[in-house]
Amino acid sequence: MIAIIRITGDVNLSGDVRETFNRLNLRKKYNCIVLNPTKEQEGMIKKVSDLIAFGEISGETLKKLSEKRGNKNNPNFFRLHPPRGGIKTKFHFPKGVLGNHKDKINELIERML
Repeated sequence: MIAIIRITGDVNLSGDVRETFNRLNLRKKYNCIVLNPTKEQEGMIKKVSDLIAFGEISGETLKKLSEKRGNKNNPNFFRLHPPRGGIKTKFHFPKGVLGNHKDKINELIERML
């Protein structure tokens, strides 16, 4: 399972990127989804990979996320706080927060709970 966190807002985004965010249910900044991606969803993730942070989520982090920020109506969607300690939103991982974090996404989610 992977966690996907939207980092950027809506300013200066093209229409097809906005549509991709809507289809992924990432409509606002710092929204997070957890899913087992299909082939189509992997393509959408690749398209917006410069605007999101994503990676493999551990079971322990998923449990904490569900307890603190879970929603009964939509169990794979979470609204998160901005990360404690700040983030660099202009650079890719490891210098910044954008892109594929692999298993380091757990640390980012911990800071956002």
